[in-house]
Amino acid sequence: NVNFDLEAMSVLLCFLSVASGPGSGPGSGPGSGPGPVFTNHWAVRIAGGQKQADRIAAKYGYINFGQIGSLEGHYHFHHSRVVRRAPYSLKGPHSFIHMDPQVDWAEQQVVKHRVKRDAQRDPSFINFNDPKWSNMWYIHCNDKNSRCHSEMNILAAWQRGYTGKRVVVTILDDGIERNHPDLAQNYDHLASYDINGNDHDPTPRYDSRNENMHGTRCAGEVAAVANNSHCTVGVAYNAHIGGIRMLDGDVTDLVEAKSLGIRPDYIDIYSASWGPKDDGKTVDGPGLLTKQAFEQGIKKGRKGLGSIFVWASGNGGRQGDHCSCDGYTSSIYTISISSTTENGNKPWYLEVCSSIIATTYSSGDVRRLVIPLLLLTWRDVQHLLVKTSRPVHLKADDWKTNAAGLRVSHLYGFGLVDAEAMVLEATKWRTVPPQHTCSQMPVSLTTSGCSEEPEQHVDYLEHVVVKVLIAHPRRGDMEINLISPSGTTSQLLAKRLFDSSNEGFRNWEFMTVHFWGERSQGLWTLEIVDTPSKQRNPELLGNLKEWTLILYGTSQNPYQPLSAQQSRSSMLEEEDEYNGPCHSECGDQGCDGPDTEHCLNCVHFSLGSLKSGRTCVSHCPLGHYGDIASRRCRRCYKGCEGCVGLSASNCLSCRKGLYLNALNSSCIHTCPQGYFADESKQCLKCHDTCMRCLRYGDRCTACSQGYRLAGMTCVPECTNGTFFHVEEMTCSPCHSSCRTCTGPGKEQCIQCAEGFLQQEWRCVQICTPGFYAAEAAGVPHKMCHRCEESCLGCSGPGKTCTKCKEGYNLVGRTCIINASCNNGEFLFYVENLPHHSFDAFVDFLNSQTPVLSSDDELLI
Repeated sequence: NVNFDLEAMSVLLCFLSVASGPGSGPGSGPGSGPGPVFTNHWAVRIAGGQKQADRIAAKYGYINFGQIGSLEGHYHFHHSRVVRRAPYSLKGPHSFIHMDPQVDWAEQQVVKHRVKRDAQRDPSFINFNDPKWSNMWYIHCNDKNSRCHSEMNILAAWQRGYTGKRVVVTILDDGIERNHPDLAQNYDHLASYDINGNDHDPTPRYDSRNENMHGTRCAGEVAAVANNSHCTVGVAYNAHIGGIRMLDGDVTDLVEAKSLGIRPDYIDIYSASWGPKDDGKTVDGPGLLTKQAFEQGIKKGRKGLGSIFVWASGNGGRQGDHCSCDGYTSSIYTISISSTTENGNKPWYLEVCSSIIATTYSSGDVRRLVIPLLLLTWRDVQHLLVKTSRPVHLKADDWKTNAAGLRVSHLYGFGLVDAEAMVLEATKWRTVPPQHTCSQMPVSLTTSGCSEEPEQHVDYLEHVVVKVLIAHPRRGDMEINLISPSGTTSQLLAKRLFDSSNEGFRNWEFMTVHFWGERSQGLWTLEIVDTPSKQRNPELLGNLKEWTLILYGTSQNPYQPLSAQQSRSSMLEEEDEYNGPCHSECGDQGCDGPDTEHCLNCVHFSLGSLKSGRTCVSHCPLGHYGDIASRRCRRCYKGCEGCVGLSASNCLSCRKGLYLNALNSSCIHTCPQGYFADESKQCLKCHDTCMRCLRYGDRCTACSQGYRLAGMTCVPECTNGTFFHVEEMTCSPCHSSCRTCTGPGKEQCIQCAEGFLQQEWRCVQICTPGFYAAEAAGVPHKMCHRCEESCLGCSGPGKTCTKCKEGYNLVGRTCIINASCNNGEFLFYVENLPHHSFDAFVDFLNSQTPVLSSDDELLI
């Protein structure tokens, strides 16, 4: 039973761009484009540690870039004398590494086509404005006459105090602007890395095409600082936000695995809004290393609770794509999120599939996912989404209620995410039973759920995977359905018009969540419908060569407490006299029957009382200790589960809901300050830098004097004028113009030093031409604000120009464009003249025109 400290409970309000626009260029995967592109990077598995890997790398001319993420024994090798990108694998002396007996496995990395997934706007919309708070209807919908909806209840979660505080989110993308005014305050260098550049700075590389804005935009949607007069408000506006720059270069299996393994014990959420080409013909997913990184993350990430991987469901709706052909969204380890419009309609770019768990809004380019964390495992989070997401006003023809009573759709999963409902449910959540896996290659289609194997038995379902080997002349003509023993049908694959590949599916795994909560035992039906969309050779038929049904779930009902064992109800019939043998626990005085409760005295200990009845036991049960002198089991002090005596300080372990204080061996309701409760419910001392910590000694929620929180780690508290240097773990000086900063450069200021003004990305002593100095809400010093476009100098906002750009004339306080007039003509622009400037305008006319005769008229 998970015990929550509501004041300390962190709620991730992490939102992401769920779907990305249709890509261009060749697809990836079977039958979707040109052959592979080989890089000069290798993934190598070597036992013996870093030094052994360095020796082998040098032996064959490689450079060892270090361990691949969190994958122990796996290393990233680079060979500078091999062509960076080649259509085939080049041979040479470096190739002998594959035959080295010290090398368990080596693989040259191949470029994988990956596209970023933004919310797509209907092409009929033009002049789309960036979102501002007043337009964020999905958070606050106050106009009762409007049709807007805010059923995600984000504002309600905020009002309960959950704004992402102490949660660490990282964006796997093309980098993030760590010095952006809307991100700098929440930017977390400990949650950031540049895989493409192999350094700690995830700043995007901008060029004339301005492609690398995606990661920064996603980061702003998650954790843009609230109430600072910049841009927008992040849904998790108090969260720590980091970025992994990994899409701005060749994306390989190695690059993806590294990205998923950056600081798994520090980072809570990995958010990815990208995937294989959404072109309706690609079948592609994670490679060997990336699959291992997912498994490593859910087993060991967050100190064993499991990393949370959030993934975009796909953007290929217009191409008739199906996200079951995307191996990232169909992994049981990722949370696949769909999207809907303001009015609950299907967006034009939306892909449908059976692996979608929940849905968020997609208006503009903002979609949201809300995840409560703290002591929840990765599976608890998925169960919470299933239980609290709601169909509300979402429109779909395929809404159905499965046999467990859950409403589910291939468009929207279990419905719209409800932030407040998740928070409330999490506060009383009981960790679900252990996950079991039952894998069968059915000769018949009937399964017992591996009931004969207790460690594999699956009775209550979570994810269901079907692994298939299918030969087919045109893959896109197939539709695949799975029908559960309860009669629920889930579409694993829809027809794809553009998929003309003849390679079929080679051990491809389709995943569905539509049977969540159902019972596993009974007849399962796999249905494959082949409908030719184009003329085909009638002699070439499809062939299902092999399939495996893999059930994931629990042997017990995850939402019901375990039933107490029934006490024995049988009683011995009374006899006038018992002459049979006594139980071995009975003493020398004999017995009145064969069982322990019939003993007249005991060999070891007597348990119970005259009122409740006594029995003889060899060891005293929990809550009791053995009094050797009287040979009786006596009760421990209240709250003790195990003890060595009667007093409160004789406890060895505590009852449910209490913690053992190691200082005085007593049971207490909460651990004292500076201590944390471990898995055995003992209060252990936090790390010296922590004032308070949670679950582990180095997972801090408050810091000792001289330290500050960075996510859930205490780092030195750097004074004004210094910043925390992540590599050196020390406070280093800012640039002289900065009061606070994120790095040593003059463009890395957060706040400016005294005597400086903030102008865009840096601090200056005076505003440059085209800007004016003024106060700004939420900033302790003045900022340089931009003058009107035609002004080269101004004294404030609006028409307060003091100097004009070339091609403009200063008229009053306004810059107007130059114009030439013929003799006898006068030209003056009054289109934008403020009403209150009429007198100034007349004064100007009098100063510029000749004296008017009595016959002249001035017409305004």
